[in-house]
Amino acid sequence: MFRKGSLLRELPILIVVALVVSLFIKSFLVQFFYIPSGSMENTLQINDRVAVNKLPFVSGKINRGDVVVFRDPDSWLPEPDESTNSTVVSKIKDGLVLVGVLPNPAKQYLVKRVIGVAGDNVVGKDGVVTINGKKTTEPYIFAGNKASELDFNVTVPEGKIWVMGDHRGASADSRYHQDDVNNGFVPESKVTGRVLGIIWPIKNVGTVPSQDPLK
Repeated sequence: MFRKGSLLRELPILIVVALVVSLFIKSFLVQFFYIPSGSMENTLQINDRVAVNKLPFVSGKINRGDVVVFRDPDSWLPEPDESTNSTVVSKIKDGLVLVGVLPNPAKQYLVKRVIGVAGDNVVGKDGVVTINGKKTTEPYIFAGNKASELDFNVTVPEGKIWVMGDHRGASADSRYHQDDVNNGFVPESKVTGRVLGIIWPIKNVGTVPSQDPLK
């Protein structure tokens, strides 16, 4: 049995150890985010909390069909509102996000599905998407959406990926950023990891499998 004094002396050490373990997990294994928009419906819903598996990306292996979280490649997102960041509550929340206790609010991150990897020729024409000349099969696309309303023809360069949201009609993805510094591609170095599953709310809990659009 612990004595009261002993427990009080050890409590700060236990807190520090817990924070170190949490930081290790966040840095190398799993990070948590919540989904702020409907661009990945119905695979992911607005305000879903997701776990992102970072381990496979240590080797840089990103597969076609993976749902990935990545840092904004080149001003895809509007500038975050910093007006409330001076409050004590905001600073505490930022600290809890940093150590992985709270999910990241995804202010600087996006979540999309990998449609093309290095060497792939991805074409959108007349509502159909093809990869290397083969029509895609994408059962995850939001009901009523075409594979792409926007026509495009790109070949993915080495070290980059082409991403699109599952809710094609509500996703400002690679198709809409072809005039940026990366021509709409996302550098692999910007990818945080693959979405492993939904952890909250309870009704949406489940895995988020990779689905290759050519299979």
